[in-house]
Amino acid sequence: MYCYVARQPIFNLQKEVMGYELLFRDGVDNSFPNINADEATSKLITQHHLMLGVEKITSGKQAFINFSADTLIHHFPTSIDPNAIVIEILETVTISDELLLACKELHKMGYRLALDDHDFDPKWDVFLPYIHILKIDVRQFNVLEISRYLRRVSPYPVTLLAEKVETAEEYAQLQTLGFTLYQGYFFARPEMIKHKQLGSNKLNLLTLIGESSKVQLDFDKLAGIMQRDLDMSYKLLRFINSANFGRKQSIGSLKHAMVYMGEAELKKFISLLALANLAEGQSDELLVMSLIRARFCDQLASIRGDHDNPPAAFLTGLFSLVDALLEQPLPELLSQLPLLDEIKSALLEGKGMLARYLALEATFEQGQWKQQIELSASLVAADVDLNRIYLDAVEWGQSLLNAR
Repeated sequence: MYCYVARQPIFNLQKEVMGYELLFRDGVDNSFPNINADEATSKLITQHHLMLGVEKITSGKQAFINFSADTLIHHFPTSIDPNAIVIEILETVTISDELLLACKELHKMGYRLALDDHDFDPKWDVFLPYIHILKIDVRQFNVLEISRYLRRVSPYPVTLLAEKVETAEEYAQLQTLGFTLYQGYFFARPEMIKHKQLGSNKLNLLTLIGESSKVQLDFDKLAGIMQRDLDMSYKLLRFINSANFGRKQSIGSLKHAMVYMGEAELKKFISLLALANLAEGQSDELLVMSLIRARFCDQLASIRGDHDNPPAAFLTGLFSLVDALLEQPLPELLSQLPLLDEIKSALLEGKGMLARYLALEATFEQGQWKQQIELSASLVAADVDLNRIYLDAVEWGQSLLNAR
């Protein structure tokens, strides 16, 4: 029996990640109606926090976790540090005096409480003195409805969090209403960002990515491109001398370093390093998501025995958010890169095996467990623990960002 976890980023006004909503479920049972919210929350505590720690999953940022009425009444959240968690009260819970008392006690203990998918029902008003965050699904209400309600609750010092923000226009409107936290994929939607010309340095990096994506590498050409960038050259040499390659190696030139590294690993390294440089000044979360996707797809391809030179699955995951990172339309960007047709087909049309790899990663990313079960069954054997592979990918992506 495996357990599953996904994390969805929550941004502040500066588009910095201040926390993650964690979605925990039992992957198999959750596809049937015989699991309730209490059981799911119990698994959250026993299978993830006690064994792994939510701090590891959230990279030290706050974890937003759903709790049902019974788990709150029985003080389940108190096994987690108040500074590490925001307790989300499900919109489906039954209101009772016991629940209100539990919220008062948790509030007094220093826990931050949030009303999840808040529906503006006046029955929740008695809870507001103990609530820190109101999460509002902006797909369910128009701006006028939200504005009217917020005027009614204005005496309470609650922080407003908008869920499912999809456009830049919505983002701007919600700021005027006082929302300071945001959850959704607006930051990763290319249609919502301005078109930006790439400078000569970034075009050079695109050239480097293109060269590293070819079936057969031209080491002389790659070395010539990289030696014009001192920072990238230094990082390549430092990476070569890391524990990943088993022993220290005296390197006489960039070409020597590349040959020693091996084509498959060199291609991955150059692509992720170049993408990180291209993404400078953008949201770190976009880059981390790209790295997680690359690692997950690469590991999935390895399990299935795919040929990894060029590392098509890795590059598919890595470039899946390149349009948002570089603020240019995806077709235009991919036209500048000599990537394999199967990679372009996966990214532009959602077709082929690589697209299925990316779709499977997205089920973990978004907590779509029923789809995850179906896709997993069609791609890997039943005894493969893809949840562990996803968690490893999350840790790997975050560690690379921290090492920049």
